[in-house]
Amino acid sequence: MIGKAALLEAIAGTNRGILASESEKQAILAAIAQLEDRNPTPRPLEAIHLLDGDWRLIYTTSRGILGIDQFPLLKLGQVYQCIHAPEAKLYNIAEVSGVPFLEGIVAVVARFRRMTDRRVDVKFERSFIGLQRLIDYQSPSYFIQQLESEKKFAAIDFQIKDRDQQGWLDVTYLDEDLRIGRGNEGSVFVLTKN
Repeated sequence: MIGKAALLEAIAGTNRGILASESEKQAILAAIAQLEDRNPTPRPLEAIHLLDGDWRLIYTTSRGILGIDQFPLLKLGQVYQCIHAPEAKLYNIAEVSGVPFLEGIVAVVARFRRMTDRRVDVKFERSFIGLQRLIDYQSPSYFIQQLESEKKFAAIDFQIKDRDQQGWLDVTYLDEDLRIGRGNEGSVFVLTKN
């Protein structure tokens, strides 16, 4: 598909948006809009088999995610969103590096509820910040298994009870290996399936 290839080419080399110039950002947003117009899955929230799984972020305009890279001595590594659709749960996991032996994880656990054919309401429930070495981090799926087993970690791990920690997300494009979403804060997310 020409539109998909054009988007992936425009994203290449931008380090998830961190290195994108203003003109590159505009070109990427234009490519995203063209692809969204040709969404092969018009009711993505009914396509659970496509939505479910582990996704890796390849581009975003989210200041919250990209801002991790702005802290001194920290570099944003891979960012994942793991969706367990049957349980209506999602896990956002950001790997952070910078100082040797102090590689970290920033994670959020949320529940989602279908609002329309393409919009979900998201309620954040748990936040987690820790060092990969101290929590035996091996992969997103292994980390999620550990979280769900109620294991206690040597990390900052707390429940989110603030009603302000909610939002929504529209899934605007979905196929077998690419997903595009737009969030309530105006952010765009482009992810590929792992």
